[in-house]
Amino acid sequence: MTIETRHEHLLWRRLFGVPLIVTVSCGILMVVTAIVADLPIRDPDGFLGPSYVRLPLIALIFLAADVVPRVALKRPVPRDVLGMVVRVLRERWSGPRMAVTVAGLTVFYLSYVAYRNFKSFLPFLQERREDMLLLASDRLLVGGQYPGDILHELLGTGISATVLSAVYMFYMLFVPLSLAAALIWFDNLSLGAWYVTALSFNWLLGAVSYYTLPSLGPIYVHPGTFADLPDTAVAGLQEGLWRNRVEVLADPHATQDVHGIAAFASLHVSVVFTAALVAHLARLPKLLRWALWAFVALTSVATVYFGWHYIVDVPAGLVIGGLSVWLAALAVGRTRAARSQLPDPATAQAAAPRLG
Repeated sequence: MTIETRHEHLLWRRLFGVPLIVTVSCGILMVVTAIVADLPIRDPDGFLGPSYVRLPLIALIFLAADVVPRVALKRPVPRDVLGMVVRVLRERWSGPRMAVTVAGLTVFYLSYVAYRNFKSFLPFLQERREDMLLLASDRLLVGGQYPGDILHELLGTGISATVLSAVYMFYMLFVPLSLAAALIWFDNLSLGAWYVTALSFNWLLGAVSYYTLPSLGPIYVHPGTFADLPDTAVAGLQEGLWRNRVEVLADPHATQDVHGIAAFASLHVSVVFTAALVAHLARLPKLLRWALWAFVALTSVATVYFGWHYIVDVPAGLVIGGLSVWLAALAVGRTRAARSQLPDPATAQAAAPRLG
């Protein structure tokens, strides 16, 4: 095996070696915590099922979206379609690239499961709550009023509630879709690894923030402020999370649900800020960058408008997002010093021998 070939096969280790060490360590800490505290470990379900089903499914869909148009552009005759699919797969998805994708999904999955379980452990490991302090800070920052009341008066509670609810709920799709896009569509593998690692670090730093200032959020401690809002998907989600909280607190071993309520800091804000910041620093298409920055702004407003978060949770989320981007750059070698010493992984991938 030549030095170049060995480098290609170890590409996943160079990009995701440090993130794997970090996330595996956090996974071990999660397991030890669960054993010591006698708490169950759960794989949190989404609307497409468990994470270990949802993430590979989304990756396969994006893989098809990557391969099918390339095959169609070649206009093969029907009897040659299967062979053309195989050739495109070999050209686009060599062993090293596939290994990078699998490593990226593994890093994300481990960090996300650790994050959701540590969030579920929170009410059992940290009995204090800082909602009164955070509520007081809200009123201090806006001159004695509640921020939710001010936003409802300024924006109204009709079409604004519908639009902001759609923005907030889109986050549920945005995370797995952007993850798959980074791992499947980015030709520059180090850029994709940077974003995936930054997402993963958001989960871990977010879990730390929950234990730093444990809180439920305005909607749960001062619900009267939000009584004028119409029924939206967000309202349904808030009610569902409260039911899950009640079930978990009653007996965490008797339910498959996880406790999912924590205010400080806003991970919605941190994650979308991470996406916008990476897109900005990587100089991705201008339209995409503007759309992501708009998403950050609207998400920040929505989190306070619906009472998910206090005002200070928003800048705290920005800090977590920025810190995650910086740490991820160090972890995958995206810093200026690292790039001056090491060949770019995208270049190495482009130089990989074609198998077809």
